[in-house]
Amino acid sequence: MKVPFEESGGGRPQPSSEAARPVGRAMRRGARGRCPACGAGRLFEGYLAVRPVCRVCGTELHHHRADDLPPYLTILVVGHVVVSGLLLTERLLAPAMWIEAAIWLPLTLFLSLALLRPIKGAVVGLQWALRLHGFGRTAAAPSPSPSPLLPPKAA
Repeated sequence: MKVPFEESGGGRPQPSSEAARPVGRAMRRGARGRCPACGAGRLFEGYLAVRPVCRVCGTELHHHRADDLPPYLTILVVGHVVVSGLLLTERLLAPAMWIEAAIWLPLTLFLSLALLRPIKGAVVGLQWALRLHGFGRTAAAPSPSPSPLLPPKAA
């Protein structure tokens, strides 16, 4: 028995006759803060708030579900860079603790803030390219019919 995915759910994208969406290009556009569809419109309204609709091409962007992945990837990257640099500096130079704190704490903060937005944009671009979470729907696409095995919802 096949169970249909809900309209905004994940799962594998269904093959369609729609144009291909190159993943790399969409992620690069998102990382630059641009619309993954056209590359011209701005992706963000503020620091991390994604615009609901691209003002240039009209692509709906409110479907994104970036949630915890961008901070996780940011922590992963920054942690590897900072801990590696800290251990290398400690091993080779052995500076005083206050010098290490004066270098590594601001660097950690700067890298975290500098990488979070591009990583979130790349994640939104990835979701758009793979048609995840409603990005694959077209305006003319019918909503899925309820399963004949389930009773109708009570009003």
